[in-house]
Amino acid sequence: MELSENEISKIILDLAIKVHRKTGPGLLESAYQECLFFELKRKGLQVEKQKTLPLIYEDIKLDAGYRIDLMVNDKVVIEIKSIDAIAPVHIAQVITYLKLSGAKLGILINFNVPLLKDGFKRIVNGL
Repeated sequence: MELSENEISKIILDLAIKVHRKTGPGLLESAYQECLFFELKRKGLQVEKQKTLPLIYEDIKLDAGYRIDLMVNDKVVIEIKSIDAIAPVHIAQVITYLKLSGAKLGILINFNVPLLKDGFKRIVNGL
């Protein structure tokens, strides 16, 4: 059965909360990425880690070094942070990843918060 972006988003939120409850805030982004990657794979989702994205400039593909933290089912981009606060530049980063990947939904997760719901932000690609 094909999952919608909203169904995938709910699974991601549930598993991110699980990871956060088990680890707490204060770890490196890479640690949260590995834990969430493990949980998403265990749930049976297709997950790519550190997926590279080319930049298309005047019909030429350039390797600009863009890497998506996690791409789920080729539909949802996950950007993981462990920072004091999400800034507009982090939202812009996810929007850029959405545009370059063609995905419709991005999720920005800041694990460095007491309650993960306060660090979870959905971003829709307004193609």
